[in-house]
Amino acid sequence: MRRTLKWVGIVLGALVGVVILAVAAIYIISSVRFNKTYDVPPSTVEVPTDSASIEHGRHLATIRGCTECHGADLSGKVFFDDPAIGTLYAANLTAGKGGVGSEFSDADFFRILEHGVDPEGKSVYFMPAEEFTFMSDQDIADIIAYVRSVPAVDAEHPEPSVGPMGRILYLTGQLPLMPAELIDHSAPRPTAPEPGPTAEYGAYLATTCMGCHSPSFSGGPIPGAPPGTPPAANITQGGELIGWSEADFATAVRTGVKPSGKTIDAFMPVKNFSDMTDDEVNAVWLYLKSLPAKPFNSE
Repeated sequence: MRRTLKWVGIVLGALVGVVILAVAAIYIISSVRFNKTYDVPPSTVEVPTDSASIEHGRHLATIRGCTECHGADLSGKVFFDDPAIGTLYAANLTAGKGGVGSEFSDADFFRILEHGVDPEGKSVYFMPAEEFTFMSDQDIADIIAYVRSVPAVDAEHPEPSVGPMGRILYLTGQLPLMPAELIDHSAPRPTAPEPGPTAEYGAYLATTCMGCHSPSFSGGPIPGAPPGTPPAANITQGGELIGWSEADFATAVRTGVKPSGKTIDAFMPVKNFSDMTDDEVNAVWLYLKSLPAKPFNSE
């Protein structure tokens, strides 16, 4: 009996030791990646101040999802506040108390939007900068101009932190925490195609869709989405859009109602896309129609 208890104790002790080592490894590996610094050159593009550019920036901030995450007044909001996952939030972008608008230079905003890198050279947390990096410098400048024009709002948020489960999800690729890791920082800056109802311009606009529908647009589980969120639809010609007309697509994008009468899950920011112009909707439709048919959740 004593020998049995002794072996049980040894096994339990070994298991505890393995768990401790695993937890330590998770924290060390994730912390190294959290603290990695990136040397990216500051942008020299001038941020405009004219009303047309500010309005264009407002439009882009809406259809590109900035207001979906940071709020209509850009004061930010908390996404996760859970000891296991962590505390992650969209920053207050205004110049109010707790906001970064009075602290960040234009170059800081460019660096975050185009590279996902904060003023200290580290990756920002949980921001889809990998989608904004495909935007032209001028479009980014217009968004910054709009952010600068928004009234100051006092809204303080806690410092971001990542708990043990959040670190595990991050290391296993299920929680996209570090956008700077996903960006080719040496790539040349893109130029925007001529706006209009063309597939080329649609491809430029549809980079916003990749965060949920995947870079292949074939859908699948949405990284970082709350539990219970349905997977994003396959919007290639092998999936959801089979049999849809352009009018069906426009209605779905702007109202959230499919041709079948079913409502798209509320996780899709229909209110943002409803601000798209007819040409923009048509352009995205033409681009999606040009994609090859792919199986659901495939490369």
